[in-house]
Amino acid sequence: MAADRIIDELDGQILELLQENARITQSDIAKAVGLAPSAILERMRKLEARGAIRGYVATIDPHVAHRALLAFVAVRTNEYGVDQPSARALSQIPEVLEIHHVAGEDCFLLKVRAKDAEHLGQMLRRQIASVPGVTSTRTTIVLETVKETSRIPIVRPRSTEVGNGTEGKDRS
Repeated sequence: MAADRIIDELDGQILELLQENARITQSDIAKAVGLAPSAILERMRKLEARGAIRGYVATIDPHVAHRALLAFVAVRTNEYGVDQPSARALSQIPEVLEIHHVAGEDCFLLKVRAKDAEHLGQMLRRQIASVPGVTSTRTTIVLETVKETSRIPIVRPRSTEVGNGTEGKDRS
């Protein structure tokens, strides 16, 4: 982790509260962490400026959006090196929620939401397989989701006792 990305305990608490509820008010955050709302506003602006907070989103039930089918698609391409235009092309498909460049036999792992199996099949044939550079795909359909979250565990520096020889030691 880069030094400019290290957060303190208060920033960590703020990030956890925002991940739990992005609509939480600054006043409620201030009460939870024991600061003034103006101090929370300043910290949030700094977290946004540093890129620690990338945005605020609503989590939508995929059934409501008629995208109940979840699948993971492993994609192989014939591209090598830093510039991989196929990744940019795949990212333009609205049903592709995530694209991960992976190690191993495959090049990319896609998280895809579709209306149903027929929609997924059409997407695989017409959109994904037609991307220049894509040589093959392998699809796994999800039967049941046990856990799905966008929350990132917040790791904060441990507090240490100074002056008693325990600096940096785990006190648990």
